[in-house]
Amino acid sequence: MKEREEQRLFDLDGNARERLIEWILRRMDDYGITMEALADSLEADANAVRAVLYRDAFGNTWDGHGDKPDWLARAIYAGQNIDHFRC
Repeated sequence: MKEREEQRLFDLDGNARERLIEWILRRMDDYGITMEALADSLEADANAVRAVLYRDAFGNTWDGHGDKPDWLARAIYAGQNIDHFRC
């Protein structure tokens, strides 16, 4: 039944955003998640510092998340193995 409810909720008819918000709020209520807890979690994620996974001789770093930075992409394109930069 939940699957049918979710499908009905996500039918694209112009109100998809509002329906999605309604669905999320219901799931938050089901699991006892408060807006404050959600805000705290989002803030903690934003403030989290990821460990550096790749570094070059010039001090450029990358944590391995998101697109490869230009300095690393250029080095790989030039034939360097990405493992060479692994910390």
